[in-house]
Amino acid sequence: MNLRRLTAAVTTAAAAVLALTGITSASAQTEYNQTEHKPKPTVVLLHGAFADGASWSEVTSRLQRDGYTVVAPAVPLRGIAADTAYLRGVLDNIAGPKVLVGHSYGGALVSQLAGTSGVKSLVYVAAFIPQAGETVGALNAKYPGSEIGPDTTTTISYPGGVDLVMKPESFRRVFAADLPARQAAVLGASQRPVAAAVFDEKVPATAPAGLPKYALVPTGDKAIAPAAELWMAKRAQATTVEVPGASHLVALSQPSAVTRLIEQAAR
Repeated sequence: MNLRRLTAAVTTAAAAVLALTGITSASAQTEYNQTEHKPKPTVVLLHGAFADGASWSEVTSRLQRDGYTVVAPAVPLRGIAADTAYLRGVLDNIAGPKVLVGHSYGGALVSQLAGTSGVKSLVYVAAFIPQAGETVGALNAKYPGSEIGPDTTTTISYPGGVDLVMKPESFRRVFAADLPARQAAVLGASQRPVAAAVFDEKVPATAPAGLPKYALVPTGDKAIAPAAELWMAKRAQATTVEVPGASHLVALSQPSAVTRLIEQAAR
């Protein structure tokens, strides 16, 4: 009799353990599925002046490897209002959550696009973080250290206005001092001109205060003074990472550091 009772008790206890294990496993599996299958945001990479989408190539490949959809559109570089209007059309065709990343002048555009539906965070890479009424030209002159100016640029006049390009002999020193000379020469040869008026056009909007912001500052930047980048990042209350000695084209010279910050913002 006692043996039968003991056997029954063991059987009941085993069944309870199995049932509990099943429930726990099912709950864990549900939580895992919800985490794993939650869609990752699309990462939109906006290049700056004197550059194109190729400046994001190393970051793009890393993000894609990690399962992110990446869009790196060609920024017209015609002006704050014109570029913002064009890029809003780009964003309207991207469904779901988005992380906006701006390099250099692209940071000013990120701030203007921050209110677009689905935008969950902003990342500024060696970038301007302007507020309403400011110009990127004035921000770039706020602290000493930028070498963009008449000595390093050439003007291109045409019936519609005036563009600026970096002089070939200045490109590597100002933009890409930590890249191989041959790579910097190729980038300088393929740079895209920017409308000179960009630097004096007032920015109409400040990025919403409640939107998470992240900033990466390369301390060897010669295009935008690192002190200016740090000041703007602090003012915007952005989570800030400094990359010692990196150049303005930090997304090419230190792509892993840039990718880590973008993925932090995406999470």
